[in-house]
Amino acid sequence: MSRSERLLDLIQIMRRHRRPVSGKVLADETGVSIRTLDRDIATLQAQGAHIEGEPGLGYMLRPGFMLPPLMFSEDELEALVLGSRLVEKQPDKRLALAARDALSKIVAVLPDDLRSDVNSSALLVGPPGSSPDTIDFAAVRKAIRSERKLEITYSDGNGTQSRRLIWPFALGFFDRVRVVVAWCELRQDNRHFRADRILALQTTDTRYPKRRHALIKQWREAEGIQPLD
Repeated sequence: MSRSERLLDLIQIMRRHRRPVSGKVLADETGVSIRTLDRDIATLQAQGAHIEGEPGLGYMLRPGFMLPPLMFSEDELEALVLGSRLVEKQPDKRLALAARDALSKIVAVLPDDLRSDVNSSALLVGPPGSSPDTIDFAAVRKAIRSERKLEITYSDGNGTQSRRLIWPFALGFFDRVRVVVAWCELRQDNRHFRADRILALQTTDTRYPKRRHALIKQWREAEGIQPLD
């Protein structure tokens, strides 16, 4: 592996970690010595990478460092194509368009042979086999990003309708159903609202009192879901 490839690998590894990671872990994952790792970190910092930390304390890559166009392996390209095609089948039209645009930007900077591999990918995604959703997913995503409350009319499995004021903090996309994960003021607990049972949705200008990251952490703990690194 060339040094430039090793530096790119190091950046990708650091991006996968959301908390400071020790030099030993990074050295093991890149297959180099601690001394070589320290030199690689210094090189990346000199090139503008926002890497915080120092030997013995661990390192973290802060957002903002842009890499030049990367070469992808066949598996990486197939993962990108499949992921994009899956998102394109979701009822969130803006997200579907964003997936197509993102893949187009990637394809535009690929060499001719890799571009051909993308266009002839054998990974296909069938049509969704779920009940139609009537809510505006873009509005839900915006409420999640801005930490705003939503007013919804919800119909449970028995057809009983209720008005809810919720704090949305996640969206779950499954094969046959989409789910809004939120804190429900009526139930005073986390709830999973099927999108096809949300009859009406109204955004509000009211911020919910907790940060979204705190709500996700609380939900993960309640559901027994391990946090990401």
